Amino acid sequence: QVQLVESGGGLVQAGDSLRLSCAASGRTLSAYAMGWFRQAPGKEREFVARISRSGGATSYADSVKGRFAASRDDAKNAAYLQMNSLKQEDTAVYYCAADESYIISRTPRNYDYWGQGTQVTVSS
Repeated sequence: QVQLVESGGGLVQAGDSLRLSCAASGRTLSAYAMGWFRQAPGKEREFVARISRSGGATSYADSVKGRFAASRDDAKNAAYLQMNSLKQEDTAVYYCAADESYIISRTPRNYDYWGQGTQVTVSS
């Protein structure tokens, strides 16, 4: 199995950028499609982005499309989420997750391994 650790969160102002990282250990990340999710206080965990094993296919929630970009570097065993033009409504704990299956999914329960999350807070 794989262990995931997110980093790169913080407190930023609206309009700023952040780059989240997801470092993997225990198994090569190339075995997994990677997803990014977020959870705001009092809300359910929601899909943000997904990147395929090859990195050639990505998908995004409508709320972040055009502002966020998922990428991966299997040589570094890491995945990334570049977040630009951040808005207050992007405030949440962000999680990376690994999916062993080959079925494209935006549902959290379909992902097999999760990191501990990193807090992103966007102020006005």
